[in-house]
Order: sequence, then C-alpha cells, then structure tokens
Amino acid sequence: MAAVFNDYRYERPNIMKLSRVVDQLLETFNKASSAEQQAEVIDQLNVHFNNVSTMENLAYIRASIDTNNKYYDEERSFFDEFGPQFQEITNKYYKALTESRFRDELKARYGHQLFALAENEIKAFDPKVMDLLRAENKLDSEYSKLLASAEIDFDGKKLNLSEFGPYAQHKDRTMRKEASLAVQSFMGQHMEKIDRIYDDLVKTRDKIAKTLGYKDFVELAYIRMDRIDYDRHMVEAFRNQVAEHVVPLATDLYERQRKRIGLDNLKSYDESFEFPSGNAAPKGNTEDILELGGRMYRELSPETDEFYTFMRERELFDAAAKKGKEGGGYCTFIPDYSSPFIFSNFNGTLDDVTVLTHEAGHAFQAYMSRNIEVPEYQFPTFESAEIHSMSMEYFTYPWMQMFFKADTDKFKFSHMAGEITFLPYGTAIDEFQHIVYEKPELTPEERRQEWQTLEKKYLPHRDYDGIEPLASGAFWHRQGHLFGAPFYYIDYTLAQVCAMQFWKRANENFEDAWEDYIKLCKLGGSLPFTALVEAANLKSPFEAGCLESIVDEAEDYLNSIDDQAL
Repeated sequence: MAAVFNDYRYERPNIMKLSRVVDQLLETFNKASSAEQQAEVIDQLNVHFNNVSTMENLAYIRASIDTNNKYYDEERSFFDEFGPQFQEITNKYYKALTESRFRDELKARYGHQLFALAENEIKAFDPKVMDLLRAENKLDSEYSKLLASAEIDFDGKKLNLSEFGPYAQHKDRTMRKEASLAVQSFMGQHMEKIDRIYDDLVKTRDKIAKTLGYKDFVELAYIRMDRIDYDRHMVEAFRNQVAEHVVPLATDLYERQRKRIGLDNLKSYDESFEFPSGNAAPKGNTEDILELGGRMYRELSPETDEFYTFMRERELFDAAAKKGKEGGGYCTFIPDYSSPFIFSNFNGTLDDVTVLTHEAGHAFQAYMSRNIEVPEYQFPTFESAEIHSMSMEYFTYPWMQMFFKADTDKFKFSHMAGEITFLPYGTAIDEFQHIVYEKPELTPEERRQEWQTLEKKYLPHRDYDGIEPLASGAFWHRQGHLFGAPFYYIDYTLAQVCAMQFWKRANENFEDAWEDYIKLCKLGGSLPFTALVEAANLKSPFEAGCLESIVDEAEDYLNSIDDQAL
C-alpha cells in the first residue's frame, strides 16, 4: 500500500554536508570531457536539491497545518535561516551550468528556459545579502504567525480569521457588519505591528536590491519572479487596459448586486452577500465535497481520475479550517514522493469548491509534470501556473450541479462576476506594490493613503461605512502575497484572461480545449509565460484587444442570466 502523507519522513538537511557534496560534484562537472558526463552530474545534483526541497516543503506544510506545533515551527524557522545558504549552494551550480563549455549541447538537451532561470537566480543573489534574506524570511513568517494567532470571540465561539467567511455572507446585514467589526477590531489592535512588519520588509527588500546593484526592488522582483519575456512597461499597459475596460463593468456588477439584495447603498461588509435568498453554498461538509470531487474528476478524464485517486489514497489534502491553522490555500510539490499537496480552509461557503478546483488545477499540472527530468520545470513561473488553476475552475463547470444542486446558476453567476470584479482589485494590488517599492521612503500612513487613491481608481464603489482600520486604507493588510510573495498578484489577473479564453473555447468545443489544457500541463515550466500561452493556442493578455474581447464575452454571459430572479 502506498505511503500516506503523515508517513512521509522528515529529516533536517545537513547544510555543511550538502555544501561539501555539491562542491565535489561541481568539481567533477567542471572537469567533465563531454556534455553527457556533465548531464550525469546534473542528475546527481538534482537528487540532493530535490531532497532539500522535500524537507523544506514537509516542514512548511506541517507548520502551516498547526502553527502551535513547536517542532515544525522550529524547522520552518530553520529554513528561514538556512534558505539563503541553500540559495548560495544552488547558485554555484547555476554558475557552473551557465559557464559550461558544453552549454549549447546542454541547452539542446534541457531547453533554453533552464538557462534563463539559472541566469535569473544568479542575478538575484550574492552572499553579501545573506543576512538581509534571512531577515526578509523572518518578517514574512512573523506576519503569517500573527494572523494565524487570531482567536476572536464572536457568536458564542472563538474563531480564527478563516472561520469568519460564512458570516461575511450572512443574510442578516447586522450580523455581516458585526462580523466585519470583530475582524477589524483584531486587525486594528495589530495595525501598527502589521505596518511595522511591512515597513521593515520594504526597507529590507530595497536594501537587498540596491546592494545587488539594482535601481529599486521592482527591478529585482521581476528577476525573482522569472519574468523572462515581459517587463514592467507591458504590465503597466495591461493595468491601463483593466482600468479602461474592466472597472466600468465591475462597477456595474456591484450596482446590480445592490439592487438584487435590496439595499440603498452597498457597504464593504455587503460585498460578499450576493443574493437575497442567500449565497450559493455547497451541500455537504468537507468530506462530502472531497468525495464528490472524486466523482467529478473520474468523469472529467482518465488523467484527472488517476491524479485525484493518487491524492486521496495518499491523504494529500488538508482541507478543513481549524484552530491554529494558517489561513488561505496553496498547492505545493514534494519531489521525493512525486506528490502534490493541497492545503486549504474549507468553511462552508462556495469558496470551498472553487478552492478545490483551483488548487487541484495546480496539483494536476504538477502531477502531469512529475516525470520531467528538470526540477526547475516542475512548476512553471507563477503567472503560467495560475492558468492551470483558474482554467480548472471553468473546466469543471459541467459538474457544479453535484455540489450546488438548485443553486448552480447562482454559483456560476457568482463565480464569473467574481472573476470580473477581481481583475481591478488584483491590478490595484500590483500598482500599489510598484508605488511602494519605487518610493521605499514612504511612511506607513503615506502607504495607506496611496492605497486609498488606488481604491478610487480601481474600486470606486467601495464604502467602508467608517469601519476602522479599513477606512484608513488598511484593507491590504490581510493580503498575504504583499508580505510573502511580492509582485505575485498581477499573475492572477494575467492568468485569468487566459483561463477565460479556455472557458470560451470549452463552450465551443470542450474536447479541443481540454486537449490543449492537458498539453499545457505536461509542458510544466519548460517555457516562459508567453511561449506557454502560445503553445496552448491562447492569446497573450498583452496582445491588443485580448482583454477587451474576453471581458465582452463574460459580460454577454452574465447578461444572459436573470440574476435578479436568483
């Protein structure tokens, strides 16, 4: 019988031993008389690198499942400390690889993308920033632990932040407002601390960038994010398209919602409540949803059936919200066990199903790419990876009836409307980061003022009803990507435009669209973003007219549903 996740063995890596082994292998690599001999050494190095990645992921997963687990909390802290040293070790390999006298032959074997990724890794690191990288890691962990520590007395219970999800969608407006006040009371108590953590992160990252010789952290961040075939100017042009073509539609959708739920004005605590009869919610508990997921993926394709069976048999889900568990959701990959892992916080809302399909999209891609011999290709760069996850949300539309029964139309309207209204928010988060890192001298108060300005541009409907600290520009304090994954967020919006193309194509010819999706998953990260998009027979989001056309298609779909009757 296959080993289950709890049996996956963790052992803290020995950094000194690893360093010696890598140095010896690189000496052999540099003395090799052929590309074939160097490839053999690369295979050996990857065994060691995969083992470290396995251990780091096991520590991270187990610490995030239970932030009160002292052992794995210490192991996660070890990787915060050890990470920069591991980066130094891998950079020796990347330097040897890019300087190989057999570079052309190795490039023919492994592909151009490995060398582009290796060059970026080299550009993003120098031993002289080691202490700053450690400080950056620790600040990110401090933020995650702070939000995970929330135990808020509400409705006769002690709730963490994830457990407030159902209250944000409550039919009783007073309950929605009280829930928002309770959450914001916690956030307000910690506002200065969160501001301080972020201020330290901004200044630390700015110092890393300038120590490495970059103009600002934005420049370094694009290198870290492996944005190989597009730049900040292309992203700025995309943001402008969102402001022009999407913000008006999103604003109209919020107005439709206001009328639908019968309010004189829509407040921030009303935004998650979409229908007067209540939001679409899955029928059943966490285990019911996971069981139905098995049936859905069995019917979708042989590949998804095999993948989902693998995940369930090995217990590679931790899905339910619980005390001491970090918020959010993610998928990661455990190389030594060829296992994706899905972490989430099911809370009885429709997000349970979208998180299942979203994170399963990531996991399915990782599963389909698990035998690629280049570990760097296991996951593609972030904006490409999000195509798999967001597209899976659409490909599973035909099965939503199983989860939502009579609420299926509600779910589909909510989902599509939510994807449209997300685009301006995701874009605002990206522009905010450009401002913050181009002006690292801004004070916390000035940063919150900048956010308020961006809300007027991208989220002009928003009204916090005077609730603090939201009304003072602190909404972004709960956006973990800003702290732990700077500049990640625009990736969701770029991928969304690609995923909606798959949705349109699936409506026209499901088999044809699915075939291209499978092809995309099997390519893993072997190509940069725009090349993967092209390989999947999609249009680049940067292409003139692409965003406008797909948004028009979504608007027509939403207008075909009588949402006032739902």
